[in-house]
Amino acid sequence: MIRDCGQYNLFFEVIKTYSSVGFNGIDRKDHLIMSLEEMLKNNNQFLTIFDMLNMKNKFTTMASIHMLGVKPDDLTSYHFKEATHPEDFKRHGLALVKLFKIANELFAAKKGEMVISSDFRLRNPTGLFTNQLIQCYLFYCPAPCNTVFLFNINTDISWFKKKKYNSYFYVGNDLSYFRYPDEELLLRMGNLLTDREFEIVKLIEEGHDSEQIAEKLFLSKHTIYTHRKNILDKTGHAHISNLIYFLKEQGLL
Repeated sequence: MIRDCGQYNLFFEVIKTYSSVGFNGIDRKDHLIMSLEEMLKNNNQFLTIFDMLNMKNKFTTMASIHMLGVKPDDLTSYHFKEATHPEDFKRHGLALVKLFKIANELFAAKKGEMVISSDFRLRNPTGLFTNQLIQCYLFYCPAPCNTVFLFNINTDISWFKKKKYNSYFYVGNDLSYFRYPDEELLLRMGNLLTDREFEIVKLIEEGHDSEQIAEKLFLSKHTIYTHRKNILDKTGHAHISNLIYFLKEQGLL
């Protein structure tokens, strides 16, 4: 199957075409929308357009039916929460807080755009959980409604095998991250730590020292010291405490 791995140009065509009317009255028979639906179907994705200030779903593509089991016109933020795996609730909640914080900052500035992406396990209509990357593109729209819109794109990335403790995360305005999540993008967004390194960080966060960690993992203290150095080198943090704070902010600890 050929995937559209570009910079999501069709999404920006939709913005150009429909933002001037506040994304009201989008015609599903419009050639542009039909092309968008076809691309999303081929890529195993669906799009939801939210008005962040008025908390309203303006438009959802048809694939929400087979990916979440919810009809496009019925979809609300509740359905995303309800479908989220219990182990991902914490990260989901933190992501929502960050999402609304960004929306408020864009609204206060009366300009700008931002991308926030992370993966979550969501339940599909068969009851199985699939790993989905949720890419959020937020932008301020002055007219006709003076609000911040969110393009929320769900992509099934179950085909990509990830590390046990890995999660994909990005916040910023680099639009090179706003494209189809192929292997290169997921590796760039992923946690740099190995499962063993992450396990050591978790034990440090729980209050264990290097000697205790060595005993728990049946490793030498020298090996633990080496892992701790590699962890800081990989992540660019000066202290483990800084890394722990960063991981907690993402809901990974």
